[in-house]
Amino acid sequence: MNFLKFFGNILYYPGCIMKFVTKEQNEKYKKILRKIGVDFIELKELEVCCGSPVLAAGYIKEAKKLAQKNFKVFKEHSVKKIITPCPACFRIFSQLYPKLVKVWDIQVEHVTQTIARAIESGKLKLKKKKVKVTFHDPCHLGRYSGIYEEPRKIISSKAKLEEMEMNRELALCCGGGGGVRANYPELAEEMAKERIGQAEETKAQILVTCCPLCFIQLKEASRNAKIKVMELSEFINEI
Repeated sequence: MNFLKFFGNILYYPGCIMKFVTKEQNEKYKKILRKIGVDFIELKELEVCCGSPVLAAGYIKEAKKLAQKNFKVFKEHSVKKIITPCPACFRIFSQLYPKLVKVWDIQVEHVTQTIARAIESGKLKLKKKKVKVTFHDPCHLGRYSGIYEEPRKIISSKAKLEEMEMNRELALCCGGGGGVRANYPELAEEMAKERIGQAEETKAQILVTCCPLCFIQLKEASRNAKIKVMELSEFINEI
């Protein structure tokens, strides 16, 4: 009997930016998952892009092809659950793949949900530090997917959380998504600098986000700022 087919595997799916650009943060997330006892597999060369950028550009047929290709690979490897650190991938898998493939029966979880649950259960204990932190809500994680509390629970277990005036569903976009960074770089930069300014108003020392594109965008905009930008995986591992 093939027990893998019966029980299934947990797949860690980093997403394109995590896999090819923010590689250090990607490794940190895998380190955290191993620490809390998550037994996961990776499909590196076999998996393809989730299709989020293709869909955003209006290429629905191409996005469906990517979804079907991924689904075939997932099924061949008995994937029952996907954990991803990318908000866009999370949204695509959880909300749109059920419409793009015939029978989508794979559970999807954003890594902040996994980590927050581990903290609540005592599997992950973080030492409280005397540092003030503010959080930037990624559009795909917040407005699109309604995940607001898990990242805040993680941050609050380790530091004092100072909210920006525009937070949760009212959070200002970093300027990186929706093709803005690629097609309107000056506008994207202005938006990111505005967000950095809002973060500085909280008097926090660190601005944390849990989206690789938001992290890149805000990090670049903070070169002359007083606040330090960190991706959530860095904050958990280094502060």
